[in-house]
Amino acid sequence: MRGYEKNEIKPWLVKEWCIPEADAEFVAKMEDVLEVYQRPYDPLRPVVCIDETNKQLIKETRIPCEPGQPEKVDSVYVRNGVADVFMIFEPLAGRRETVVTQTRTALDFAEILRYTSDTLYPRTEKIVLVTDNLNTHSPASLYKAFPPEEARRLAERFEWHYTPKHGSWLDMAEIEIGIMSRQALGKPLPDLESFKQQVRTWIIRRNAECAKINWQFKTQDARIKLARLYPVIV
Repeated sequence: MRGYEKNEIKPWLVKEWCIPEADAEFVAKMEDVLEVYQRPYDPLRPVVCIDETNKQLIKETRIPCEPGQPEKVDSVYVRNGVADVFMIFEPLAGRRETVVTQTRTALDFAEILRYTSDTLYPRTEKIVLVTDNLNTHSPASLYKAFPPEEARRLAERFEWHYTPKHGSWLDMAEIEIGIMSRQALGKPLPDLESFKQQVRTWIIRRNAECAKINWQFKTQDARIKLARLYPVIV
């Protein structure tokens, strides 16, 4: 085996946005989402991306110190549960909302859809929904949470579009979650209430800025840059 130069192998580096496998189903769903992102803004049919994440709540042990001395934090900490965050993001309007829960079950997702439909966008004709392929992210969750009449009503409020498997990076809500994590959730938070307050403060500031994502990746770009993912027609 040949010798390796210093720093040639970097095992700590991880590449996240990789596509381990792709087929016709992948490119079909990818192009479907990209087509949605190319639509002009329509307040009656807003494009809304939904995704979720969680964060470990940690209580740190702070050591008393004299005035004027640096704050001391013990290396021993206490795990204090998990906070789950649902991100509801309308990219063309620069508007986002979050809901913090302690679980992220099918029932939680169903409530998020009802909140999106009836509270955030009650007067729209249809909500163009982009989400990933998590097993709870489907109309079936509505039927687990509500009577059939209500489940059907809510299901028809949405125009459903799914990112492909291994393609959740196409959901702009995931990008917005990444920004939130860096800007607001970098430090440990001890409990659910402080977590909610931190997220709420970030949401208010970011909405006031009307921050948007400048999405440039289009279908024609995909057919060139990701040509290897497309089936070969013979």
